[in-house]
Amino acid sequence: MLRRFRSLPLRSRLALLVAAAVAFAVAAVAVTCWFIVRGKLYDELDNALQSSANRPQGGKLVSTINNCGNAENDPSGQPPADSGGFRAQFESYLQVVTADGQSCVASVSPGTIEVTRSDTDLAKHPVAGQGAFRDGTDTKGNPVRVLTVPLTIANADGTTAIVNNAATMYAVPLKGTNSTLNELALVLLLVGGIGVIGAGAAGLWVARAGLRPVDQLTEAVEHVARTEDLTIRIPVDDESEDEIARLSRSFNSMTASLANSRELQQQLIADAGHELRTPLTSLRTNIELLGRSEETGRPIPPADRKALLASVTAQMTELGALIGDLQTLSRPDEAHTGDRVEVVALQDTVEAALRRARLRGPELTITADLAPWYVRAEPSALERAIVNILDNAVKFSPPGGSIDVRLRDGELTVRDHGPGIPTDELPYVFDRFWRSPTARALPGSGLGLSIVARTVRQAGGEVRLGPAEDGGTIATVRLPGAPAAPPELP
Repeated sequence: MLRRFRSLPLRSRLALLVAAAVAFAVAAVAVTCWFIVRGKLYDELDNALQSSANRPQGGKLVSTINNCGNAENDPSGQPPADSGGFRAQFESYLQVVTADGQSCVASVSPGTIEVTRSDTDLAKHPVAGQGAFRDGTDTKGNPVRVLTVPLTIANADGTTAIVNNAATMYAVPLKGTNSTLNELALVLLLVGGIGVIGAGAAGLWVARAGLRPVDQLTEAVEHVARTEDLTIRIPVDDESEDEIARLSRSFNSMTASLANSRELQQQLIADAGHELRTPLTSLRTNIELLGRSEETGRPIPPADRKALLASVTAQMTELGALIGDLQTLSRPDEAHTGDRVEVVALQDTVEAALRRARLRGPELTITADLAPWYVRAEPSALERAIVNILDNAVKFSPPGGSIDVRLRDGELTVRDHGPGIPTDELPYVFDRFWRSPTARALPGSGLGLSIVARTVRQAGGEVRLGPAEDGGTIATVRLPGAPAAPPELP
């Protein structure tokens, strides 16, 4: 049953749950109402019986008791019509029961009440003011409400006395009361049933209305899975803050991010193909020249052959660097707490990068002023990022120029004295494969600064490029850290 319930659609389950909850509440209210009404009706009957029982009967009733079972009584056991004046005081069931179980029925009584053991026990041991209510039947099987009390008579002086071995039984029919209760139960059942059906219909309507955004979200997801169209968006009320609105906003953000990621991926592939085409074309041309020389038997002059091989080597080196940069950029952003992240002495990393930069620009003057600073980063990635910054400075510095490197309080600045970067090009310097029109003739893939920005961002820092005061460009990298090594660093 539970498995079948779980297999139902969500809106059907919600409607069933609402209907079940309402049914339980209606049933509880209906049962409570029925018992309250029943108690009130029985209280009215009991009050009427008690009121009759509080009026003591005349002395003639005692003589009637003495004649119970004698031949003077008729076969029905009913006493004479004047026995104690019962007709004037009570017009329902009235009879006297003796300790041995015999009944004396008043002429006003419409029938004889079935006597139980509790009635005879009360007749044997009467106690003033004590009585017992119960449900019973008459000899015809009709339901009655019975009150049995000790038989009392009024004395001439106004006092009352209990008659031994006798009790008076008062009763009223329950037919009308039971009919009223049955009608009430039927009304409650009908009203409750209508309420449950209405609650189920309302629950189904509410479920449909409430899950309409979920249907839209499902259709959007199915559309994306079927067509791979990431431009679809779900309309959301900007003022709504419920769970469905938050889910819709999250879906829209996810599809927007995926679309942006796909666009960047396509752009990366296109740019990579464009950048790879040039060195591959050059390599193919050079190799074809070498091959044609071998096939025709006409050797290439030694100087040209040497230049050709040098060009092939340079193109292969450029391809290797480009592939390495692409591999670096293809890795997903990793958390700062990754396995390769450790405490790094930034001044030592800069010194290592400076040694490589001096080899690439031996004619340049590179000065460094480095203060200790320790950061958490991936050592190899951080060194490569700094090397890229220094490579740019070396590449754009004029022959015999100078480069100033300074590290103070976690801020690394690299300043060259080259032509500088035009202001309108500064917003694009960290984009992948972007190269200034004036620098496209120079070697490089346009990925160096993208790798710098990515590495610095992963380390929790920031990087920026800007024009220097006296010309040239200044690159600034700020990384969070401390001037002293932590205790675990040797």
